[in-house]
Parts: sequence; C-alpha cells; structure tokens
Amino acid sequence: MTVKESIIHMLEDKIQMIHRNEGAIYLVGPVKLPVNLYGETKTFQWYCWLNCNEVTDRIERIIEKLSSVDLAEMQQSSVLVYGDFANADDALIRMHSICHTGDIFGSKRCDCGFQLKQSMKMITEHGTGALFYLANHEGRGIGLFSKAMAYVLQEKGLDTVEANLSLGFVDDARNYDDAIEVLKTLRSKPVTLITNNPKKLQALQNAGLNVSDRESLWGDVSEFNEKYLQTKIKRSGHLRAEAREE
Repeated sequence: MTVKESIIHMLEDKIQMIHRNEGAIYLVGPVKLPVNLYGETKTFQWYCWLNCNEVTDRIERIIEKLSSVDLAEMQQSSVLVYGDFANADDALIRMHSICHTGDIFGSKRCDCGFQLKQSMKMITEHGTGALFYLANHEGRGIGLFSKAMAYVLQEKGLDTVEANLSLGFVDDARNYDDAIEVLKTLRSKPVTLITNNPKKLQALQNAGLNVSDRESLWGDVSEFNEKYLQTKIKRSGHLRAEAREE
C-alpha cells in the first residue's frame, strides 16, 4: 500500500457526503475532542463541514482540492457532539453563531461567550446533545469587519439593530440551511433547542425538524451589555419570559 493509499484508507470512513440541490456538504469526523469546561475535562466528538459545488465520493479528489484552495482564508463551521446523540431519546442542541469578540476575547459587550460555555455545560449535564458552531454568522451574518463598524456606530448611540440597518444590512442575515442538513445526518429523533431567538426555532421547524421543546439561555448581564440584551428583546423579538437565571 502506498503512502497516499494509506492516507485515503485512514480517512475514508471519517468523511460523509451530504447531497444538496446544488453541490454537496462534506462532513469529516468524529474526532475525539477533550474540552476544559469550567475546570473539568469533558470529551466531545467533533465534526467539521465544508460546503462545495463539486460532488464527488472520491477521497483522493477531496484531498487534491484542499491544497489548491486556501481554506484558511475561509471559515468552516463545525459541531461538538456529546453522548449518544444519534440514539438518545432526548437531546439538547445549540445553534451558536460565532462571535470573535465574545467567544475568543471574552468581550462583555454581548452575552455570546457566556452562552457558548453555558450551553456546553447544559449539554454535558443533560448527557446528550450537540453544539453547532456557525462560522459564517459573525455579527448576525454581516461579517467581522462590518461588525466592527457597527460597534463604532453603537458607541455613537445607535442600538444593534439600528447600526446593522444603517450599514445596509437587515437586522439578522443568518442562514441555518447547512447546519440543519448536518443535524439531519447526525440525528433523526426530536431535539430540544437552547435559544432565546424565535427565528432559530422557526428555521428548524420550517425545515421539518421535530423540535420538542425550547430552553432559554440568559445570564451574565452587566452594565456593558444591558442595552444590547434589551435590544434583543424589544427590537429582535427574543424571548425573555422563560429565562434561566444563572
């Protein structure tokens, strides 16, 4: 067996192709991923996916394309799976939009970093679930550079929605189609969605997914994000009534 054949053999049972109307989604994993979560090590199964116009089931072709496309200049989404996600009767899921400032730097201007870690904690305590980390959702879909400009406008007094609209965007430009296709591939049983955002719930239900329940995720309120959180409720319709106080 050549080196190339050996590499293909190691990868072939770790890559799935999900057909779409146009192109395909390539899902690689699971990869064992031990995570430091509030001082404890929790082991997740990690998957990553790539949306591609070309449809092929040849692993060698996929590998060839990787070296000709600078994927580091693009963002790919992924999912952390915990427990027996495919078969458990009940599972928690979180569709988490990437937040460079909140998730990485720990910014207090939003609640994203808190929601990321807290939803992972909820999933591990529940015993089964998945956290989808959606890389093309920065700034509700406007991108990191545009988000930085929106922050400048917010410092001048505009709220989150006003800032996005003034830059020519809609309030929320996020799309969940790819994540939904991956979710359907990994699980067919009902899920409980961790969210305060009715648009996320509606997106899953419109796709025919069986969402049995919803759990709110509020917390880490401070002087720095109070206006931001109130704008979520008053302007973007986020659901506060069933909030979990942490």
